Amino acid sequence: MTKEIEKTLFAAADKMRGKMDPGEYKYVALGLLFLRYVSAAFDAKHKEFLADDLADADDPEEYAAENVFWVPDTARWDHLAANAKAADIGVQVDNAMREIEKVNETLTDALPKVYGRAELSRDIVAGLIELFTNDLTLSGSASDFDLIGRVYEYFIGEFASNEGKRGGEFYTPKSIVSTLVEMLEPTSGRVYDPCCGTGGFFVQSEKFIHAHQGRVDDIAVYGQESNPTTYKLARINLAMRRIFGNIAWNHEGTLVRDAFPDERFEFILANPPFNVSDWEGERLREDNRWQFGAPPVGNANFAWLSHIYHHLSANGIAGVVLANGSMSSMQSGEGDIRRAMIENDAVDAMVALPTQLFFGTQIPACLWILAKDKSNGHAAGRTLRDRREEVLFIDARKMGALVSGSRKQKEFSADEIAKIADTYHGWRGELGEDAYTDEAGFCASVTVDDIEKHGFVLTPGRYVGAGAVEDDGEMFEEKFARLIGELRGHFAEGRRLEAEIEARLGALE
Repeated sequence: MTKEIEKTLFAAADKMRGKMDPGEYKYVALGLLFLRYVSAAFDAKHKEFLADDLADADDPEEYAAENVFWVPDTARWDHLAANAKAADIGVQVDNAMREIEKVNETLTDALPKVYGRAELSRDIVAGLIELFTNDLTLSGSASDFDLIGRVYEYFIGEFASNEGKRGGEFYTPKSIVSTLVEMLEPTSGRVYDPCCGTGGFFVQSEKFIHAHQGRVDDIAVYGQESNPTTYKLARINLAMRRIFGNIAWNHEGTLVRDAFPDERFEFILANPPFNVSDWEGERLREDNRWQFGAPPVGNANFAWLSHIYHHLSANGIAGVVLANGSMSSMQSGEGDIRRAMIENDAVDAMVALPTQLFFGTQIPACLWILAKDKSNGHAAGRTLRDRREEVLFIDARKMGALVSGSRKQKEFSADEIAKIADTYHGWRGELGEDAYTDEAGFCASVTVDDIEKHGFVLTPGRYVGAGAVEDDGEMFEEKFARLIGELRGHFAEGRRLEAEIEARLGALE
């Protein structure tokens, strides 16, 4: 499916929103999209079983064994499409969602049952059913899986863009997710996201594994989310890809109530909300997660970093998206916490990001890469070099380009993501002894002693220096003489203009 078709789908659906709240409509549209996909997958497998004398086409367990959801008769898309004009179509869709949940335990309480409400226009429900029937031709094949996944991701991204900041709170742009996944390479073990939103990090991890011929079964996912609607979207998003893990709805919030206090994880990827002030910091002053000091009551940035580091396994590694202020702020003891993290070798790398990567906010952001053990680190079976007393700095602020058709949204190219990830892997020593060298203006490996000289500020621009000026082939002597000549010319022109002005003023007098 081309991007033009994706945009057509969104534009058509967008017209139906009317006065409905975007966050609510998003849930309505994506719920039906999920129903469309699982029904197509079921129909394809049903026909396959009917043609197989050894299979029972009416046994839900047969479908579960093939990673296909069982869909009861009245919940199938053909049935709903045939009744799209019915006065009670919304109630029929709600019942279809309940029936699917009843026979697929992994979907319990995940699907929306909002279509029969009086305030939801029947025309909206009918219009979406017709849209997904006519514009999405599915056969239930593996290509459908990729297609519907792309449309689903596109819808989430477009809603985030149109909702502005509120949408951006739960959606991490794909290029940032891809950058962290390529840097951390979560191919096996347990993967945790303490504020998982719609599950983008988990989905991208799965894509990474497939791209590197790995097995999705080799990872186990854990996540927490405080927004109930976003939590359900995450479960649907993961269910479409047959990713089933321990995703907890935590209405109190991860920092207030840790849903996995005794768990440790090989990989943690997170985009926590920036600069949150009302996070119950005063009540949690004595929490055992604050290894580097109690985070300030008025800002949760270092509470998130400490929570994440606390949950890393012995060789665990984490990638965290935070506001740029976390790299340099000295307020309320943040500088002391940052110093303790550096002196205890908790920080592996820092990446400064360009502006305009996020939906609806211009707050500049950065990536913190944390490592539990930098001495003998093993990653995915590879032995890494001893990186103690060193930190890698990458300045990617000049990277990224505007998304086609947008004047304010940027994204990384595949080559830029690869350059950032390869720089990190080369610095860690996994690509050979000569794979990494400092690059002026882009990256630098810096000792803790040098960082101390800068007051333990972790802004990459302080360490990578200025990039090399492009050589135009002109010899130094020639360039010097040329510039002097240009300056003399400018001065001469200035004197001429000055004389002309004085002459004209004299004539006026």
